[in-house]
Amino acid sequence: MTQPIRFILNDRDIETRLPAGMVMLDFIRKQRRLTGTKIGCREGDCGACTVLVGEWNDGAMVYRSMTSCLMPLGNAHGRHIVTIEGLNTDDLTPYQAAMVAEAGTQCGFCTVGFIVSFAGFCLGDAEPNRKNAIAAVDGNICRCTGYKSIERAAESISTQLTNRPEQNRLAWLVENGYLPTYFATLPQRLSALVAELAQPKQEATHQVVAGGTDLFVQRPEEMAETPLRLVFDHPEFNGITVQRNRCIIGASATAEDLRQSELMNRMFPHMQGYMKLVSSTPIRNMGTVGGNLVNASPIGDLTVFLLANDAHVTLENGDQLRVVPLRNFYKGYKTLDLQSGEHLRSISFAIPEKGTLFNFEKVSKRTHLDIASVNSAMRLDMNGETIREAHLSAGGVAPIPFFLAKTREVLVGQPITPELVHAAATTAAAEVSPISDARGTADYKRLLLRQLIYAHFSVVAPEQVELEAAR
Repeated sequence: MTQPIRFILNDRDIETRLPAGMVMLDFIRKQRRLTGTKIGCREGDCGACTVLVGEWNDGAMVYRSMTSCLMPLGNAHGRHIVTIEGLNTDDLTPYQAAMVAEAGTQCGFCTVGFIVSFAGFCLGDAEPNRKNAIAAVDGNICRCTGYKSIERAAESISTQLTNRPEQNRLAWLVENGYLPTYFATLPQRLSALVAELAQPKQEATHQVVAGGTDLFVQRPEEMAETPLRLVFDHPEFNGITVQRNRCIIGASATAEDLRQSELMNRMFPHMQGYMKLVSSTPIRNMGTVGGNLVNASPIGDLTVFLLANDAHVTLENGDQLRVVPLRNFYKGYKTLDLQSGEHLRSISFAIPEKGTLFNFEKVSKRTHLDIASVNSAMRLDMNGETIREAHLSAGGVAPIPFFLAKTREVLVGQPITPELVHAAATTAAAEVSPISDARGTADYKRLLLRQLIYAHFSVVAPEQVELEAAR
């Protein structure tokens, strides 16, 4: 990166030429000596290293919580990074005071991450209620307090935010002691910084990195020394739009972008529930759709979701574009149909028609913040009572994200009946080839997929599953 990385860290303007692949956690602690941000798992799971990342977006400041252990320093360019030190006021903030009042901390190692996440909740758009306050800390783990005291603190915080205005929210939070006074100047400071910044020059031959949530777990030292082409949140790789009856998702759109997208929620009414099964709030704020696909994990949640929508990927190499069906993109374990110099630009799928039936299921050892033992999705395009087209996918049952082609053949052209549901479940279990590993035996995964097919139909055609169960 020939140009310096420039951003605001708490109240200070930063300009650095350190490697763009250094993780923000190391910059914060080792370069700036801000040791309130803790080193925990270094895998984005524990939340001890949580920071807020603010950006100037459409004339307003938008803040998101992220795990600094996986955030490349280069992704701070033109943004406001807030650590626990940057939240301190002369007195305890209301969310700090709530944690104290409810005895929400013991050893204190995890507390800083909870406090930063609660600050993000205060700054965010979510309705201030107990459920959303608890959801804001779904990426934070405490190993000694027990969560009831933290949940009580969350409820107290949400109650105090009842009078928070929709307009001028940042100013209100400053005036009422939720944020230090320097936050009031951030819209002017960051908008001025963004206006004068050019994107650092990045060569096409450099390693393409978006959120980095997988690369910086697997190869953090290597990434710190690798020239990067950073595409996180870049307009040309972002956005969720409609073109000619197809939904187009930019490769750097995040999982949280999907969860919050009005378009996605309109097409998939249960989208909020599906996406809550994907990782945690800080990781959804960082992890991108393209990264999930290119990672080629056999249990990629977004990959399985998109496979069932018969998605296509658009690959770019300079001015050359190539479109590949997602089901053909995976050639073997961690092997892609990706030619030299190509990278993923966008993903597209047909807009669901009226009457389209869709469902996504995931089974893991923990409900949240865990990888799947088996996940699956199903989309049925109906013609009256008959299945005109069917697409089903499964993860954790093959070396690649698996398209259930034989199960599809069983369903197409048929009305949904108990006999068809049974045949589909039986066929799905027979056409996969799982292996035994830490997430379950091969027989268990095969049985699990069979049950997930029943689960799909119990959502989209519950009366047929009830009839099958009664037989």
